This record gives sequence, C-alpha cells and structure tokens, in this order.
Amino acid sequence: MTTTPKDRPAHVVRDSYDALAAVVGPLGEEESWLPTDCTGWAVRDLVFHLLADAQRALVALNTPAAGPSDRDAVTYWRDWTPDPVGAAHGRRWNRVAASMFPDFGELRELYLETAAATVAAAAATEPGRRVSTQGHVLTAGDLMTTLGVEATVHHLDLTVALPTAPGPSPAGLTAVRATLDGLLGRPVPLAWDDEHYARAATGRVPLTDTERDALGPDADRLPLFS
Repeated sequence: MTTTPKDRPAHVVRDSYDALAAVVGPLGEEESWLPTDCTGWAVRDLVFHLLADAQRALVALNTPAAGPSDRDAVTYWRDWTPDPVGAAHGRRWNRVAASMFPDFGELRELYLETAAATVAAAAATEPGRRVSTQGHVLTAGDLMTTLGVEATVHHLDLTVALPTAPGPSPAGLTAVRATLDGLLGRPVPLAWDDEHYARAATGRVPLTDTERDALGPDADRLPLFS
C-alpha cells in the first residue's frame, strides 16, 4: 500500500524540517545576507520567520482543544490568501525582529534547536488529537501536514541564491502537491514537477499564456495561498 502524507504526518514534519536544517546548518554570516524568494527578506529574515513558525508549532502541539475541528490540512490555507497591506506589515515586522540578532550564528543555532524540538514533539503527539493554532482547531496530524507544507515552500524560497544547497524533502513536496490539488479541487492539469507547482501555485513564478489556457478559469484563482 502506498503511504500518503496524511498517513504519516509526523514523518512529513521530520523530513521537511531535517531538509531545512541541512540548508541552514552550514550557513555563515555572509550567506545570511543573500536574497530569498520572499519579497524584501534576506536569508536571515526568512530563518527568523522559520524560527517563529517552529515556536508556534511547539505551542500548538501542546495546546489541546476541546471543540470540533474547523480546519483541516487543506482548508487551513484558505486564510492565507494574498493581502498586500498585511503582507507589507508582516515583512517589516519580521525584518525588524530579525535584526535583533546581530550575530547570525545565534539565530541559526536557536532555529536548529527549536526545529529539532518541534520534530520530537510531533513524533510524540497522537495525530488524531485536536489542537489549537491561530484561532482555529484542527487535528494534530493536519497541523503537522501544514507545518511540512510551509517548511517545504520556504525551503524553495531560502535556496534561490544557494545553488549548491540540498533540496526539499520528497515527503514535503508530496504534501505540498496534495494541498495545492485540494485547494484547486482537482489534480493540476499541467505536467509541472513538484517544485515548479509549489512556486507557480503560490505566486513565486508567473504563469505563461499556455499555462493559463490549460488551467482555464482556475488560472485566476492563483496564487492558492501565499
């Protein structure tokens, strides 16, 4: 039987976070100033964002919720549609907060140890347990899948100016494709590889005229999340 990300959500977190750690671990001060695919952010800014996401994951995995789930691994992303004003505020806040680490090495090590703790917490959490994050309730397994998806998309963002860095995990890319297909409502009708699908469907790369024709009305729905 073929396993899917939904069958082993803790493995998606582990593989996606471990792949990111393999990129972040060797980075030095000079590399931390290289650009990423996140508008306005250098590598160090994105690493700070990844740190915040790992911290949020630790809190969520340890915050049981009594109510029914109102989001799953796909519908969670419907709250993250493009918002130019909110995105601009978020970019500025993140850059200012990241600048509080004058030594990138401190930020790098804090991220790596926090990410490792998140992986351990995910492995120890029952996937069916309901948890709370960002005003929503979802199962821990669905939360884990969203964490793997975000880590994988940001892995692609992080490595645009790091051509020799290792790529994202296959498990993470599979989770991204399943999420995007779920948001689209069907498998994407294009022969995109997983990485290009992740970039195109989240607005990292523009659609060509041929791709727009193949997508039809769905082309105007992209980016599916940002």
